[in-house]
Order: sequence, then C-alpha cells, then structure tokens
Amino acid sequence: MKQISTAIRDGLGVGFAVGLSGVAFGAAAVTSGLNVAQACVLSLLAFTGASQFALIGAVAGGGDLLAASAGALLLGGRNTLYGLRMADVLKVSGPRRLLVAQGVIDETTAVAMAQPDPESARQGFTTTFVTLYFMWNLTTLAGAVGTEFLGDPAAFGLDAVGPAAFLAILWPRLAESPELRLLALGAVAIALATTPLLPAGVPVLLSAVAVLVVMMR
Repeated sequence: MKQISTAIRDGLGVGFAVGLSGVAFGAAAVTSGLNVAQACVLSLLAFTGASQFALIGAVAGGGDLLAASAGALLLGGRNTLYGLRMADVLKVSGPRRLLVAQGVIDETTAVAMAQPDPESARQGFTTTFVTLYFMWNLTTLAGAVGTEFLGDPAAFGLDAVGPAAFLAILWPRLAESPELRLLALGAVAIALATTPLLPAGVPVLLSAVAVLVVMMR
C-alpha cells in the first residue's frame, strides 16, 4: 500500500509541475499565429509537449504546415519506443489501448519505470496521465487567453519545468546504477554533439544509440 501511495504522490507531483509549462505553450502558440481554439485543440489531441513546441516553432519561423508537422512527428517518434516498453507493464487490450496510447509520453513513462513493481507502475502511470492531461490543457487555455498579459513565455523559465521534473523522478535510479549513469551520459553527449547539425527531434532519437554501449558492456 505504501508503494502505491508513493506512486500516486509521484504522479501528482510530476503532473502538476510539468502541467504548468502548458502556459508557455498556449502563449507561444498564439504568438506564432494560432488562435486560442487551435492551440487548445492541439493540446487536446497531440498531448506531447516537445512535439507541440516544435510544430509552433516551425510555423513561427515561416515553415509550412506539412514541414512543421513532419518535424513534430519525428520528435514524437520516441513515444513509440516508450510504448514498446510500457506494453508489458500496462497490459491493456481492445479499445482501451487507444486511450492509454495517448498517455505514453516522457513523464508518464518516467514515473511508471521508477516504481518497484507492476501494480504501482500502473498506478503511477494513470495518476500522471490524468493529472498532467488536465493541467496541460487547462494551462494551455490560460496561456493562450492571457498572452497579452504574459509577454515573453521564455522569461518565466516554464520551458525548463518538464526536463527538470523528468530528471528529478529518474535521479534515484541514476544514483544507484553505474550502468544507467553511463547510459545517461552517453545519451547527453550524443544529443549535444548532434543538436547543432541535425533537425529538431533527430538528436533525441539518436541519443538512444547510447543503449548499445551499456548492452555491449
């Protein structure tokens, strides 16, 4: 019971903390030329923050919708890898798989994988998904509507909330495992080295190559 309570606590904490960055997305979306309704629909249907930011960034930079969507899909491709890992943990079938697939993102996977057993992992996943989905869409609306009062969203540092929460939830496992530390450092090195050279999304996917180092070791 204690483990399940911890999973719920982790899910609520990550959901509320990361959900706040929806304010930055809503504001940035409207600033890039989307209206409030378009920004909200994008959060409701896409629900993968990095891809959403990539899409509106491309639109704001003058790119066409097709190219912007392609970049967003490329960046969201990592969620497919999460889905392969989470399938054995969540064990859902039938129409429910469509709903659960919507929630397989960075934060829900991190919380689930940080739990010690499958039951608490499912509890953490569900809590994170529900909390973050509600918060993300609520704050997207708030950010979009209040853009004229918010100013530059980057000035508030809300874009750093997601990565910080992701690192915080994984830190205990990194601290106890030399292999995971090696994997994390390798992934960071690959991403940093390729970011100036490749389109958005590609460095994130390439960083998965670091897994080969740990497997070979």
